[in-house]
Amino acid sequence: MRSTYQDATVRLYHLDDAGEGGAATTLFYGPLSQALALAAQQDEATQEALWIATDNDVVAYLDLEG
Repeated sequence: MRSTYQDATVRLYHLDDAGEGGAATTLFYGPLSQALALAAQQDEATQEALWIATDNDVVAYLDLEG
């Protein structure tokens, strides 16, 4: 992820892989620091399906925390 400063505007979303194609549900749109705080509050199963998108990249939440 190239935009990693705390105030970078990001989209935190949950990617549901149920069925073909799944669905992306936006949970938050705003500063990276707040997105990470919200993601950390989710249960482990939800965290496994969380993604963070910036204006130039997408990364799995657990890859950032790991």
